[in-house]
Amino acid sequence: MNDTPGWASPGSPRPEEQPSGHAGDTGRPEQDAARPAQPANEPEAPAQGTGAKWSAQQPPPGQWTAPGGTPPPGQVPPPPPGPGGWGGPPPGGGYGGPGGSGGWGTGWGAGWGGPPPAAKPGIIPLRPLGVGEILDGAVTMLRTHWRTVLGISLVVAVVTEIVVVLVQGLALDGLTGGGVLTDPDAAADEILRAVRNTLLGSGVVALVSMIGTVLATALLTAVTSRAVLGRPVTVGEAWHESRPQVLRLFGLIIVVTLIGLGIVAVGALPGVLIAVAGQTEAGIALAALGGFAAAIVAVWVAVRLSLASPALMLEKQGIKKALGRSVKLVRGSWWRIFGIQLLASAIAYLVSAVIGVPFSLFAMAFAGDGVTGLLDGTGGSLGWAYLVINGIGAVIGSTIVLPITAGVTVLLYIDQRIRREALDLELARAAGIQDYGSGPSGTGS
Repeated sequence: MNDTPGWASPGSPRPEEQPSGHAGDTGRPEQDAARPAQPANEPEAPAQGTGAKWSAQQPPPGQWTAPGGTPPPGQVPPPPPGPGGWGGPPPGGGYGGPGGSGGWGTGWGAGWGGPPPAAKPGIIPLRPLGVGEILDGAVTMLRTHWRTVLGISLVVAVVTEIVVVLVQGLALDGLTGGGVLTDPDAAADEILRAVRNTLLGSGVVALVSMIGTVLATALLTAVTSRAVLGRPVTVGEAWHESRPQVLRLFGLIIVVTLIGLGIVAVGALPGVLIAVAGQTEAGIALAALGGFAAAIVAVWVAVRLSLASPALMLEKQGIKKALGRSVKLVRGSWWRIFGIQLLASAIAYLVSAVIGVPFSLFAMAFAGDGVTGLLDGTGGSLGWAYLVINGIGAVIGSTIVLPITAGVTVLLYIDQRIRREALDLELARAAGIQDYGSGPSGTGS
């Protein structure tokens, strides 16, 4: 997906600069015109050894005109070459090069097999990447450096899930077990309190999960950056590289979260004020509409800031500069980055579901009547057996999913820098590739 403006094989002519003459034209009419023409009265000689390639009747040699000239009266000019070309090199020299006398036609010819491959010292080639290459690079990192990657993601997943299980067992379980939200006779203040506490507990779970995901991204950033160069890295080395930026990373998480919540709050605020003033139905409708519109804006902002974490970790930037770098790198590529991240999230969700659903079904066998009561609205509570077994499935799923999502984010950042800032040259030098970028096609000679 070379959609970056200006990205093309070096020296390739733009479409409007393609040569317009025949494939056999040399592009130098003055030299062709200076060639001595054979006498017009020379007897016509039959073609020898040409088979069916040439017509039996050929015009006298003296009647051929120079490229760009006009044919004699009554002579029909030769037809242009077909899509397959003339089948051989142009007269008077080789094929030249891109933009030369022979030209490449419409890019690299089919007979040449495409441009020379880019250097690939590690998990990705050093050029702008396609969607499949980004996803494949993340999976290749997991497969190649599985000890380090799974060690990091397992520790993060275990710590995160322990906090989630404790919050669900100690806070959310008592709220849902009371059946307040499904009781038609419950008082309004009880419903509001239950909704508030449920949202608070769910927010804590979401925040903890997000922190775990971003922390894994931070630690796996070092692994991914080394894997791009074809170099291994241990857990200790990854932590040593990431540790100076961890506090800034948590600050970045808080800032991005507050920005998203602030956008949604501003969108819903007019409806809330109207509801408080007494127009309850109109206020609720307006708050829902404003919240939905604000959520769309929040998603747009989140994508714009999605590359701030790898920018902060790899460039050793502060929070403000990392946010600015993300905005700059995403500019003009919002839909592409949004689509790739959405695809990666869908794959991660599918993998988590495939792993987690069997554990959830197995856990329900040890939950007693609690899950049944929650489903039919008659009360009940989630037992610790259910939470622990379900949590084990979540840990296994997160251990596999976190490296993929983190790798996609880091590779998106590297891909955008290759497209915008020619980072591939720096990566090639760091990988020890000699004379990278000095060849005729922009690759190593």
